[in-house]
Amino acid sequence: MTDKMTPLEIMQKLISFPTVSSESNLPLVEWVEEYLGSHGIVSHCYTDPDQPKAALFAHVGPQVEGAVVLSGHTDVVPVEGQAWDSDPFTVIERDGKYFGRGTCDMKGFDALAIWALVEAQTVGVNRPLQLALSYDEEVGCTGAPPMIEAMQPILPKGSAVIVGEPSMMKAVTGHKGGYGYSTHVQGFEVHSSLVHTGVSAIMQAAKLIDWTNTTNAENWAKEPDAISGMFEPPWTTLHVGVIEGGTAQNITAKDCRFSLDMRVLPTENAASWRDAYLQRVRDVESEMQAIHPDTKIVVEQIFDVPGLKPEENGEAESLARSITGDNGSHVVSYGTEAGQFQQAGYSAVVCGPGDIAQAHQPNEYVTVAQFNAGHDFMKTLVQGLAG
Repeated sequence: MTDKMTPLEIMQKLISFPTVSSESNLPLVEWVEEYLGSHGIVSHCYTDPDQPKAALFAHVGPQVEGAVVLSGHTDVVPVEGQAWDSDPFTVIERDGKYFGRGTCDMKGFDALAIWALVEAQTVGVNRPLQLALSYDEEVGCTGAPPMIEAMQPILPKGSAVIVGEPSMMKAVTGHKGGYGYSTHVQGFEVHSSLVHTGVSAIMQAAKLIDWTNTTNAENWAKEPDAISGMFEPPWTTLHVGVIEGGTAQNITAKDCRFSLDMRVLPTENAASWRDAYLQRVRDVESEMQAIHPDTKIVVEQIFDVPGLKPEENGEAESLARSITGDNGSHVVSYGTEAGQFQQAGYSAVVCGPGDIAQAHQPNEYVTVAQFNAGHDFMKTLVQGLAG
């Protein structure tokens, strides 16, 4: 693999690996490592101790701090149950679009970043360029934190991170944090005619779910500040997406499980929202145990994604704007790994090709124009690092 591949050829190769989050990404990582190695670039991997997955990171240029870091994730969402017009894991060009799972989210950017790293190695750069490819972003951004930690003692620390989630090549400087909780309400079964002596897990769970409705209504009624007003919606949101439980219509439910996610404004303290929910859980649990002592509520955190805060004179933002010419103010309500890099002391911005509306959809695509705009971005970036 000594020949240089085009960004399109790299994207085609990456998408051929069906790296759905439930599956291993090791074949993809091994291919990237081999391809970079064929161009004299040493890759480093962090391998997950509990599953066959790995993150990859690499450095090109002088061994000094201050690198630009191009960050992407290697996993994609499932295709089962979606009506695709073509093989999801084969890139098809049609009507000015590249179709395939991950073309938009976000193997298109990954391909551009790999191309840029090889190009930087070929032409030589005065300021270093780094690549960071994570795993398990789609299931709660759980693969980035250990990758970022593993990078610290191996690579000179970068100073500006560009996370290439689809933003239509606009500089996104803020996003909400995402926090997920699994709640298991354990009740006490009796015949429903004696409901006053039993504890219905479903009916007690409903109290917690109604708390989310009340909290959303209260947040909606607040007057947003300048930063909050940039988001849609301009308030922290709580949402229950999955619920299951019960045995029969005439039995008070022994179990009820539901998921809760919070999309927290980056200016607010996520821990305070967690604590507010846990306090409501304790209150409901006390009411349950007053009826029967063997009841309880178990809450497990399933993901924790910090928000991205707009930076004053942020280096990553300035870099992205200098290349794209974008001077608008852009924030999003979904989470990315940018907040995790920022939390680790990097300046971070979200900027990548494609429209987030196409992510996770059947017939996912990135337009040829957007992919080419991403290529132009990388060419300008490498030229700037070499100059």
